Amino acid sequence: MATYSMSDLKKGLKIELDGTPYKITEYQHVKPGKGAAFVRAKIKSYMNGKVIDKTFHAGDKCKQPDLEQKSMQFLYDDGEALQFMDNVTYDQIGLSYKQVEEVQKWLIDGMNVEILFHDGTKAIGIDVPATVDLKIVETPPNFKGDSQGGKKPATLESGAVVQIPFHILEGETIRVDTAKGEYLERVKK
Repeated sequence: MATYSMSDLKKGLKIELDGTPYKITEYQHVKPGKGAAFVRAKIKSYMNGKVIDKTFHAGDKCKQPDLEQKSMQFLYDDGEALQFMDNVTYDQIGLSYKQVEEVQKWLIDGMNVEILFHDGTKAIGIDVPATVDLKIVETPPNFKGDSQGGKKPATLESGAVVQIPFHILEGETIRVDTAKGEYLERVKK
């Protein structure tokens, strides 16, 4: 199992502290006028979703967590959890709403996602693709005089709401950046 020192830390890195896996969400290297440099970071727990501030000094070490990603298919929401199926073994697991809260708005039935497992058994998180193609189910109609550079809200088939250009219409499919929650382009059929 690899260990990380202060100089290895960066945004997006997965680390383990006191047996709990975390992801670094913000990172700032600080070099004060007096004293040694340090890293100020915000880390998010994969277990409970809490974000905490952590300061790493020279000589501090943290372990690489025992994480495994499996490709799984989103099946349905059973009212208590979201159900996923392993694409290889066909085993099913349920993830709580708290575990998928950030990405739930991008999920549609049949979508393949990456489920993160800690110590090979406990599902702790989910990664959706960087971009998804979704159909617009509701958006206001265009009106004469709408500006070329303007935006209007659109509700997608997954339930997410994004801002789109005025010329895009209901029923069209668009590509969305899931990290930023932004419209990228219209998908040509």
